[in-house]
Amino acid sequence: MVIRQYDVYLVSLDPTVGHEAKKTRPCLVVSPDEMNDSLRTVMIAPMTTGFHPYPTRVSLRFRGKDASICLDQIRTVDRRRLQKKLGTIGSASVTRVKSIIREMLVD
Repeated sequence: MVIRQYDVYLVSLDPTVGHEAKKTRPCLVVSPDEMNDSLRTVMIAPMTTGFHPYPTRVSLRFRGKDASICLDQIRTVDRRRLQKKLGTIGSASVTRVKSIIREMLVD
């Protein structure tokens, strides 16, 4: 399976602990293609249809639904957890994701 950055996959996140995003849900691949081509793990950010105005969330419309990418919940999973590709996010959302990740982890 070829996995690309900014693709959205249905991902099985269970088992979880505490306040981690749970169940099987859409997740955005945030790891770069070089990692995705080499490693058996993938960095993902879960998506939700619940709205919380956190500065670490990116709101978007995906597959006809209002959703949020939870960048505060980024985690690394084995690629076997990825069940099915659902699509990709648009360039405006990619720009917002990059900006928030840069603000969270770099600046």
